Amino acid sequence: MDYLAEELGFLLGQWLRSHRFQTNHYTGLTMILRVLFAAAICLVPTAALSQSDTGPLPDVAAIHGLIGKYAKAVDSVDLGLLSGIWSHSPEVSFIYPLGEERGFDAIEQHVFQQVIGGLFSTRDLELHNIIVHVNGNSAWSEFHWVFHAKMRKDGSALTTRGIETQIYRKEDGNWRLVHVHYSEDH
Repeated sequence: MDYLAEELGFLLGQWLRSHRFQTNHYTGLTMILRVLFAAAICLVPTAALSQSDTGPLPDVAAIHGLIGKYAKAVDSVDLGLLSGIWSHSPEVSFIYPLGEERGFDAIEQHVFQQVIGGLFSTRDLELHNIIVHVNGNSAWSEFHWVFHAKMRKDGSALTTRGIETQIYRKEDGNWRLVHVHYSEDH
């Protein structure tokens, strides 16, 4: 990386010389441009890495599959699909602006049946910028979403935006969702 920055700085210096900048202005300008360019080159890989999936490809793909099923379960309030996504261990949790739920039964009943199914007649959860990280038997995902729905009581349209983190655990060779935390995204 340092070699690349030096080489690009050298090439920039060559270009500046070829355009006949005065020596006293050239030295100061070149130094500033070299420093700025080297800093930009060093920052690009860090930003790119922070926006990428990490971990073994089969596990990352499995988590992406669960996230797709999760969105489908929200859209359809398919409790069977939901049951296959979530772990049924007592410590699973769901934190959202209306509160927090502990245990799969509470999540299924309060979040999915009463809120998602009870308040909205139609639902469409769009997911964006999904990032998955896998580390051994644990994984997490981060994504933004837009939720379009119609209110059951009067048919009025509703659109909300959020950012969500999900945590997964591998149980008996299968990935299961163990925690969701979301909040509004402005």
